[in-house]
Amino acid sequence: MDFSQATGLIYSELTRWIHAAIRYLPKVAVAILVLVIFTFLSRWISRWIVRGLERISSNVSLINLSGAVVRVIVVAVGLFIALGVLGLDKTVTSLLAGAGVIALAVGFAFQDLTANFISGTMIALARPIQVGDVVETNGYTGKVLDIKLRSIVIDNGQGQTVEIPSKDVFQKPIKNFSRIGQRRIEVTAGISYLDDLTMAQRVAKSAISQLPFVLRNMPVDLHYRNFADANIQFVIWFWINPAVTNPQTALSEAIIAVKRAFDDNNILIVFAAQTFDLKQKLTDQKSEGRLTSK
Repeated sequence: MDFSQATGLIYSELTRWIHAAIRYLPKVAVAILVLVIFTFLSRWISRWIVRGLERISSNVSLINLSGAVVRVIVVAVGLFIALGVLGLDKTVTSLLAGAGVIALAVGFAFQDLTANFISGTMIALARPIQVGDVVETNGYTGKVLDIKLRSIVIDNGQGQTVEIPSKDVFQKPIKNFSRIGQRRIEVTAGISYLDDLTMAQRVAKSAISQLPFVLRNMPVDLHYRNFADANIQFVIWFWINPAVTNPQTALSEAIIAVKRAFDDNNILIVFAAQTFDLKQKLTDQKSEGRLTSK
């Protein structure tokens, strides 16, 4: 084959390619148009999804991520349709197979990350807790500062923040002290065997009921629990609104009120067997005839 024949073959092949490209131009134009349409469509659907999620969730991270994922999915659908228009069906099949393999590999490599992501999404949708709630979970108690897709951030009230993986929060029990809007406070103590139980009950309940933060529509209860070695143990229950009153402050004020009321009525609080019971001592002295009047 001489040079002229080689040139002719090259020219013929280029001419065939040019003719094929010209015939292919309408399909290319349609494919580009499909991509443009789906790009604009992805933005519109993403905004629509974001607005819808804002009505049911306050998790900004979840809302933004959902909008981005929807946009990518719509653009990907447009890309596959465009490749189909161009007749690249085998390319579409290869891309789908490759995406499946990549997703499988990522799932195995980042199992914890995937589990936390899914758990965080479920928490944001189901909303068992919200920002501002006081909760107890995984051994930590505090106010929820942030609900991320990967973790939950809690202020433990000691100048520290605790970040708990979403998977652990989703899979384990959660105590939510803010959901109902009421919280029961418990005060435990013990009184002397020589005191009148009915009087002590009335005095303690009256002292607690007069505290300004105690809910008036909920009862104040005092129940005696058992006979201990040196005292009769009891528990007082009353209710507060945790959004208005700090539970620790309420407990402290309740203890002060009960102690003051018992002192005013000469009721002795005995906390341990080693506590010196003055009333019992005086009674013993009287019985032995060793107490002299002044």
